[in-house]
Amino acid sequence: MARAADPELARQVALRIVRELRDAGHVAYFAGGCVRDELLSLRPTDFDVATDAVPARVRALFPRSSEVGAAFGVVLVHGAGLLPRDDRAVAEGRSAGSNVTVEVATFRADGPYTDARRPDSVRFSTPEDDARRRDFTINALFLDPLLEPGMPGRVIDFVGGQADLAARIVRAVGDPDKRLAEDHLRALRAVRFAARLGFAIDPSTREAVSRHAAELRGVSRERIGDELRRMLVHPSRAEAVALVEQLGLDAPVLNESARAGGPRGDALLGAMAADPTRAEGLPFAAYLAAWALAREGGPAMTGGLAEARITGLVRAWRSALCLSNDETEQFADILRTHAVLASRWGSMRTSERKRVASRGTFAASLAILAGAAPAEMIRILSDIKQLQTDGIGLNPDPLITGEDLIAEGMAPGPLFKRVLDEVRDAQLEGRVTTKAAAMELARGLRV
Repeated sequence: MARAADPELARQVALRIVRELRDAGHVAYFAGGCVRDELLSLRPTDFDVATDAVPARVRALFPRSSEVGAAFGVVLVHGAGLLPRDDRAVAEGRSAGSNVTVEVATFRADGPYTDARRPDSVRFSTPEDDARRRDFTINALFLDPLLEPGMPGRVIDFVGGQADLAARIVRAVGDPDKRLAEDHLRALRAVRFAARLGFAIDPSTREAVSRHAAELRGVSRERIGDELRRMLVHPSRAEAVALVEQLGLDAPVLNESARAGGPRGDALLGAMAADPTRAEGLPFAAYLAAWALAREGGPAMTGGLAEARITGLVRAWRSALCLSNDETEQFADILRTHAVLASRWGSMRTSERKRVASRGTFAASLAILAGAAPAEMIRILSDIKQLQTDGIGLNPDPLITGEDLIAEGMAPGPLFKRVLDEVRDAQLEGRVTTKAAAMELARGLRV
């Protein structure tokens, strides 16, 4: 796949690769998702090339390349030197296309998939065989980019993908049970494509996804986590979660016991979308926390979770989704901040509210609360406005630091932290307003 900050530049590099392969006597097309997106009038960001040239031939034609899966016919071709001189690129000390890498794959047919992820063997073959080994018809199209739109032969379709694009359907290529048995993660991919594109899943494919749902437990947790990230950070997250739950994929994805009925996670995620200025641009952990809260059901959406439940939930989902340390920390802190906003905000001291409002996870937690209890969110925002304009501010620079206490002869330790915290509270509440007053209070707290 070609990735670049500029999708048009990525396309130019991929087009040049196709042209050079053709000039060398080979068949070469755009393949996969970029074809689907161009036919839907979307703007692809990734471009794959499929060809009858074997890997050794691709490497000979493109010396700036590297093999990442020669056994599967995949070569990465680097874009440096493939495009004409670009003055801006030269000024930045690079050549045009140097930040683009294109995945070039040889047409192939796959052997059996005994590990439910990769074929045991492949043989280089024809475009038709290559199309028929792919997951969904809308991803199994080829496009000749050297022909103008509308010209005969521009789209090469062996599996009915164009008709499914027109009908807005995600359909497995061939036998859906066989396609899903080859790679169990395809169940989640079907959901992601349907949600992101606003398509329906073909009934036969949908039934096969449900039949194979339990087999997701055998997929690596890292791959499942990556697929869920791609779903939840996209604006179609509510639709994706709805499909995950309807098809019975939620239990194997989260490594939990199956639930009969119960709260639906898409409800809160959908409610968050009512205010896209708050719902978009949040970290993955925010949407994960919203899903977790919704699945806890009823009062949990408005009253927050108890600390013991947060601890257990974070531990379980970290393992199930292979969360990074940063994601785990964010996930836990968003749940804790949400609990404070949902159940304790009105009874907190001014200093406590300012501390909470200054947390890095405050915006995410407030966005979740906006979906579950919009009236409470509005009240908190009103409070925040007053706190911001009280002459002190939400998070002013501290009047004293640990260095000031050390200069006074105080050794770091439990008392050290308590003194700093109490002086900070006094500052946030306006009880001390100068460094001298803060130091006087600190001296009094030492005894």
